[in-house]
Amino acid sequence: LLDARDPRDRGYTTVDILEDDAVRQGMKAYAQWPTFPQVWVEGEFLGGADIVEEMHERGTLAAGLGVKARAGGCTLFLTPEARGRIRAILAGRTHTLRLVVDEQFQYRFEHVDTPAPADHTVEIGDIVLVLDPASARRADGMTMDYVEDDSGAGMVVDNPNEPAPVLPLDVEAYADWKAQEPHLLLDVRTPEERAIAVIPGARLLDEDTATWLGEQPRDTRLVFACHHGVRSLVAAEHFARQGFTEVFNLEGGIDAWSRWVDPSVRRY
Repeated sequence: LLDARDPRDRGYTTVDILEDDAVRQGMKAYAQWPTFPQVWVEGEFLGGADIVEEMHERGTLAAGLGVKARAGGCTLFLTPEARGRIRAILAGRTHTLRLVVDEQFQYRFEHVDTPAPADHTVEIGDIVLVLDPASARRADGMTMDYVEDDSGAGMVVDNPNEPAPVLPLDVEAYADWKAQEPHLLLDVRTPEERAIAVIPGARLLDEDTATWLGEQPRDTRLVFACHHGVRSLVAAEHFARQGFTEVFNLEGGIDAWSRWVDPSVRRY
């Protein structure tokens, strides 16, 4: 949202702290906080990026900003076997059991004495679970089962909110359908590396491309590549979490492509 009025008419002014070292150092000293960005609300320092992100995860950011949090809910489904396992975890304790679903969609239970004000409470028969706002969003609509078989025992989760898995893609298999299947090949290396060698058709994943990619349909097929396939896996997992449903990581990266598909591409 852009406001064409003079900044003085908006009730605030802007200062580029990267161009004014005195302001930058002064803000650090005044806030007693060494880094930027900094969030201030009505003259009070709220925190840096990490603290604000943590407040958002815990559901306390809206109150800190002086605004009303959006209402939300969470629906969970537990099989009888899962309910039995949770009762065993509680072991007769009076503590409330918290279900945490982190950013990587890893699940864990924690005992907690008193739920936080922003927590969501889910009652399933005699089972009561509490979830922080971020966990509630990630868990909404999921089903949890408890399975015992010859390979072991554990909770099995069916969560429609989980990102699609990143699929490994062999360079020779990619060469077979590269020209026929619609897709985007995204190179996560540096421009300096691309100057040495590049897979034909690859697009550099710079800031502009990342912004453009975020606007594309989530069923767009994405193939990520780097030097050996490590950095590209991290990037692929990031975009899978953004909702893309067909995400591949080129195993071995451009080095494997040079060795097994196209020797004319320089190795380095």
